[in-house]
Amino acid sequence: MVSARVNARGEIAELRFHTSKYRTMAPAELSSAVLEVIGRAREEMERQVAEAYADLAPGSSEARAEVVNGGDPARLLAELGLRSRSPEES
Repeated sequence: MVSARVNARGEIAELRFHTSKYRTMAPAELSSAVLEVIGRAREEMERQVAEAYADLAPGSSEARAEVVNGGDPARLLAELGLRSRSPEES
């Protein structure tokens, strides 16, 4: 019924409704369906990005994915035997 495509940053690049069924859905039901599809699209893109960087970036795929998603790089740095600097040390 609905599909989504996201870019490598997880931003929505396309949202398509393949039928007109959405017109008869309750707002909460439509919202839930759209959010679920977008979430799945983001998860798939995260997996693709992590796989693309697997040979280029050391560390576990989970730690790389966290950094790719804008998370704290501390885990990846720890896996590499490095530590992140605090702002005071910079």
